[in-house]
Amino acid sequence: MRKSRIISGIGLTAAALLALTACNSGTPGAEPGASEGTEDGAWFEVATDVTLEGSPTFDTISESGKVRVGVKEDQPGLGYLDQATGERSGFDVDIARWIAASLGYDEDAIEFTPIPSANREQAIVNGDIDYYVGTYSITDDRKELIDFAGPYFVTGQGLLVAADDEEITGPDTLDGKTVCSATGSTSIQRIKDEHPEAKTTEFDTYSQCVEQLKAGQVDAITTDQAILIGYAAQDPDNLKVVGDVFSEERYGVGIQKGDTALVDFVNTMFTDGGDIWSAIFEKNLGSSGIEVEQPAVD
Repeated sequence: MRKSRIISGIGLTAAALLALTACNSGTPGAEPGASEGTEDGAWFEVATDVTLEGSPTFDTISESGKVRVGVKEDQPGLGYLDQATGERSGFDVDIARWIAASLGYDEDAIEFTPIPSANREQAIVNGDIDYYVGTYSITDDRKELIDFAGPYFVTGQGLLVAADDEEITGPDTLDGKTVCSATGSTSIQRIKDEHPEAKTTEFDTYSQCVEQLKAGQVDAITTDQAILIGYAAQDPDNLKVVGDVFSEERYGVGIQKGDTALVDFVNTMFTDGGDIWSAIFEKNLGSSGIEVEQPAVD
């Protein structure tokens, strides 16, 4: 496993954008092609002459000439859409771009679709998207419906509170407090199961929870700490992350059930592309203050 060197502090906005100069990921059937730049300055080598026998997803991509990717767009540093410029950025978004490039498709061929947490499995099952990359925790229940490549990132559940809140310091201090998270997330279910003394409320997106927290309608937000750090970094005067993580969340790429060829392809890409993974992490989350290793794939 490859450890990323982290800059101290949680100011994501202070992270310098790093140009990603990367070779072909080394996946089977891929040959180096011309480099293609993304709007945010990241560069990936787009593979050519890619073949992937036995992958219905790749067959669909080849027939349509486009890659349909499900993402989040309200998570700074991970999956974020700037409404003013239309620019997408974040660790997950760049992972999605890297996969597309390894399959032979540049930025212009990618169609990003925002999908709420509760609708992810259905979007994959229905064939609405080719794969999903968006803080998608690998769980046994989800694996009944879809397959996962990865994990490509491991984090843990945390808490985000108002900057002046001195009462909430961890999950054991949530008695009588109202905790917000995304509908269908593993995080809100864990609070319900393990901390029934807390009240819970759910919205489609974490950004809606942030609005509720700032308005004093909820006391805390819970989800993966990596997501919460991004929100705290955006508004440190009003928000802060508290306590230690209290779970392990393993992010995977959601793929159609039974498409083992694509799962193996992406897993090989992750295994052989440690330098690219590290560059993507440093660019998007390098100033977060968290120290992580690239996890070994399952």
